[in-house]
Amino acid sequence: MPIKRKARVNRRECVACGCCAAVCPKKAISIEHGVYADVDETKCVGCSRCALECPASAIHMEVMSHEA
Repeated sequence: MPIKRKARVNRRECVACGCCAAVCPKKAISIEHGVYADVDETKCVGCSRCALECPASAIHMEVMSHEA
């Protein structure tokens, strides 16, 4: 069974630049209140593009349990 991953944002480190939202192929990321990025887990496919693009290193990929 393939490992499922989802993007997670550290809101304290996020600078709300929008780089992550711009590269997300599923449009799973939005900038909330102009302060931090938010990930819609139902849309996130775990591609890691957002984490690689983030200049503040505020996004990491979290391994989900098999039930998720």
